[in-house]
Amino acid sequence: MTGPREMPGAERANRRDRLLASAGWGEARRTNLAGDASFRRYERVQLGRRTAVLMDAPAPMEDVRPFVHVARRLTSLGLSAPRVLAVDIEAGFLLLEDLGDDTYTRVLARGADEHELYRLAINVLIDLHHRPVAEAAAEIAPYDDELLRREAGLLIDWYLPALTGKATPEAARRDYFDIWTGLFVRARLVPETLVLRDYHVDNLVWLPDRPGVAACGLLDFQDAVRGPVAYDVVSLLEDVRRDIEPGLVIAMRQHYLDGARNLDAEAFAASYAALGVQRNCKIVGIFTRLCVRDGKPQYLKHIPRTWRLIEHGLRHPDLRPMRIWLDRHIPPGRRVVPPALISQAAS
Repeated sequence: MTGPREMPGAERANRRDRLLASAGWGEARRTNLAGDASFRRYERVQLGRRTAVLMDAPAPMEDVRPFVHVARRLTSLGLSAPRVLAVDIEAGFLLLEDLGDDTYTRVLARGADEHELYRLAINVLIDLHHRPVAEAAAEIAPYDDELLRREAGLLIDWYLPALTGKATPEAARRDYFDIWTGLFVRARLVPETLVLRDYHVDNLVWLPDRPGVAACGLLDFQDAVRGPVAYDVVSLLEDVRRDIEPGLVIAMRQHYLDGARNLDAEAFAASYAALGVQRNCKIVGIFTRLCVRDGKPQYLKHIPRTWRLIEHGLRHPDLRPMRIWLDRHIPPGRRVVPPALISQAAS
């Protein structure tokens, strides 16, 4: 699929204004909303008491088509993704339903019931995973081994060189990927579903006026794939941005297993461990890349927590080969923010 072309800024601005006008928002006031780790920007548009959100996703760095496809799939299933109100695919603009500012992150900071919110988020996954994969993930790309491998490689492509000051040796690279090839078999011991991939408190919105699982709004799912059911459970409960009490993690994993249909607990544990370590190795690499390549050092502070999550996942017996590899090449005492990046961030 060929993506949208790059468009001059003035032309994009005109396209944005025409989109808003054609949707009845031409006179709306626009204010910036927080961005994310991608090239996307967001604005809230307000007309009287009505509000909507404008996503600005410039090509060729971004492509809004996956977001539109997944949003419409989720809303068709009765889940609370933002409704797509207007689209300009070529220019990279979407006008979206405004789900408000009450992300899980914000309402938890205000003292909301953590158990209630996480239970609701798990209930969303149970509801989604009960759907036939042909219904939930039709026309969604698979989370194949090549993608999992490429993601895991971010650790040795970005973090390890930043730590050591030199490229990862080729023999170490081969061993690393050989281990992952075996672990991906363990990750696939569970059924497949629609995997949202960034299912965590920053991307969930508390919508208490909506019934059932619709009370949990969903954001940032344009990278969704068809993959193992354990992935989004890991994403929620192994959150690199906040500490979660171990007792809550245990309770929510059990709640998921209680609600899942015919899911073997040992297979789920193996998949959860393999995907958790894979995901967090990827994240350590991404946070490093955001600093080195994109000049965004604010994510470095999460690296120590991410390493703690990796070390927890390595306790599973299936992860022993990866534990040995990491102990050899990135021993526990070196699992830190690379000092060179601290200096870079301070300058």
